[in-house]
Amino acid sequence: MSDTSEQTILVIDLDPDFLEWASKHLSVPGVTVVTESNPALAVTYYMENKPDLVISEYALGNVSGIDLLRGLRQQEPNAMVILTTGFPSTKAVIESMKLGAYDFLGKQGLVYDLRPVVENALKASEEMKNTSPVKEAQERLDPDETIIGNSPAMQDVFKMIGRVSRSDAPVMITGESGCGKEVVAGAIHKFSPRSRAEFVAINCAAIPENLLESELFGHEKGSFSGASQRRAGRFEQCDGGTLFLDEIGDMPLQVQSKILRVLQEGEFSRVGGNETIKTDVRILAATNKDLEDEVESGGFREDLFYRLNVVRIHLPPLRHRREDIPLLAEFFLKRLTSKRGKGARPVRLSPDAVDSLGNYDWPGNVRELENTLQRALALANSDVLLPKDIPLGRVPSRSAPHSRSDTPGKSSKVDEAIQLILKTMSEDKAFSADKALSEAAVKKAGSVGEAAKLLGITEAAFKKRLAS
Repeated sequence: MSDTSEQTILVIDLDPDFLEWASKHLSVPGVTVVTESNPALAVTYYMENKPDLVISEYALGNVSGIDLLRGLRQQEPNAMVILTTGFPSTKAVIESMKLGAYDFLGKQGLVYDLRPVVENALKASEEMKNTSPVKEAQERLDPDETIIGNSPAMQDVFKMIGRVSRSDAPVMITGESGCGKEVVAGAIHKFSPRSRAEFVAINCAAIPENLLESELFGHEKGSFSGASQRRAGRFEQCDGGTLFLDEIGDMPLQVQSKILRVLQEGEFSRVGGNETIKTDVRILAATNKDLEDEVESGGFREDLFYRLNVVRIHLPPLRHRREDIPLLAEFFLKRLTSKRGKGARPVRLSPDAVDSLGNYDWPGNVRELENTLQRALALANSDVLLPKDIPLGRVPSRSAPHSRSDTPGKSSKVDEAIQLILKTMSEDKAFSADKALSEAAVKKAGSVGEAAKLLGITEAAFKKRLAS
């Protein structure tokens, strides 16, 4: 490419074949691609030339992509960096996005994913050049290891966690029951500057309406029957930390108004008290309800909804990310077996068992998967779980015809006889079943009337055939 190119991409990787492929794949008019296999020389090139975009392998021998990313962004707060690796781990993705990476891509999909991401990154690079640096947490934190998933949907969730953890903005986490909304909230807190303070989770649907206000804001002595002493609420308990309000769609309107005041003014009063208490709490909320519908019906305050819905993270149901099921199952099995003690043998899933898990719809989502494997471990007789060892829920199909249960002890010849009747009648409307076969139908159905229904004829017509 000539020196008149408008934008430059620096690609860093230890694999010369990958560097050659990336150079050819990304070279387009107006873009120069520079490749480097030595991280130190790559940093030198960056400092001297300030390329518009850096694409770096996460594993660079003695230097990690995290270290490279941190170093570049310390020198240039708006450095645009995309990290790649074979199979990104949860920790790598969250840490990278937390430190400001533009994206983190698995190499297995680069042939399809890299070019469109690079095009968007180059566009964003121009807009990012003059932005202020983002203040990062000073301490690297361990991620919440219960967040598992390689699916594109969950990778997007990890990236969002990394981004929103840097701010104090309220976050609304949506998704079906059992998807792991509290786990996501916990991860946001752990990766945030508030991580040294308390993380408190409250299930708004599990606390009686008359007690929820006291639970959140505390109460003064004598403020209601049973209030024998002053009690601090959760907002006082986690001052400086994070409060997670689960199932917020079930919160009474009276309590909603006080939550709104905290968000607007950073202050509240205990139940039965006049003292105004200042608090610094980040609020994360979750619901499996459609809050927009609740707002329209008057069940949820519109002003509070917009205050809480600053950033939204949606957790997909497990049936929409089936590729994560084997990984989740392996994780849960390892965690469950570790609780058995040091001498416990590792438990594995047979290939058929993995298929069985993948074919089930998991209406209870990740929580149901974990509970199912826990039951399987409790009942299994070996260290290999088979499909029969896994107690999956079974819901009868609504479209399936309802039929009378078989009478115990009847011969399969009865079924064959009835099938012969049905087949012959469908082929010949004038067919008159002989007495033996008709009697077999009666034995099968239990009565003349039921037998007639089974054959799709009137009881009178069936009696006539019995008499023939």
